[in-house]
Amino acid sequence: MGRHRKQPATTVRRSSLIALTGLVPAGLVAVTAATTEATPATNAAVEHDVLPGVDPEPTANLVAAPQAEMIHAEARQSASAAPVVKTVALPDDRASADLPAGPLGIPGIAVAAYQTAEQQLAVENPHCGMSWSLLAGIGRVESTHAYGKADAQGNPIKAVYGPVLDGSLAGNNVIHDSDGGDLDGLGSYDRAIGPMQFLPETWHRYAADGNADGVADPQNLFDAALTAGRYLCDGGLNMRDLSQQSKAILRYNNSMAYVANVMAWSGSYSSGLAPKPQDLPQIH
Repeated sequence: MGRHRKQPATTVRRSSLIALTGLVPAGLVAVTAATTEATPATNAAVEHDVLPGVDPEPTANLVAAPQAEMIHAEARQSASAAPVVKTVALPDDRASADLPAGPLGIPGIAVAAYQTAEQQLAVENPHCGMSWSLLAGIGRVESTHAYGKADAQGNPIKAVYGPVLDGSLAGNNVIHDSDGGDLDGLGSYDRAIGPMQFLPETWHRYAADGNADGVADPQNLFDAALTAGRYLCDGGLNMRDLSQQSKAILRYNNSMAYVANVMAWSGSYSSGLAPKPQDLPQIH
């Protein structure tokens, strides 16, 4: 795990994105008859640095209507108060959610989180065109959907953390503590947190309450999915456009191999057809 690598001095321009999309599967959908998940590609607990020059535009916070079912709920953030940013302490003996699995065996609770985020973003930022399958592609590469085990509220049975960014992993950035260890449990260095693997500083900037419980918890699938959607959509990007979608995914990891993996899984969750091994290049 861990792709918090020092980035090269050169930046990837939009024009070069199109030229590099040869790494991305044609049509974004891999064609195979397999019905179960392929051997996982190298998972990437990825650093999410706030991009220079990108200022998030304020979005209207919507009041959530009460819902008995989480799965197709349009849980929306309260207009009167920002959510509390924290990680909620939970007992270890919780049971995994028993929702039916989605395409390619994706846990049902993860599908519910991604689809809920899609519905919320369609209201608050319709220009972005965020799909649940793109969020699922990110979740698959980042943590295999919280390692496939989360309770009925979308909280991982075991908290998800990336490697400590103290320089002990060759090529990775050194990132000193930014939050006093409140979110990642470390007081000296940062590490990525939750199923969508945000750094604490970036989580504080984009944190969203995806399940309308008043808390933006990076470990919660619903909160993490909505926050990831806002992060990808930031700056007016449109996920219907391949080059803009690629640009957004590069915010997670400045690697076209990473983009190819995310897009391959996104297309596969949309089609139900598992990606071919060649569609999942190794992420360096």
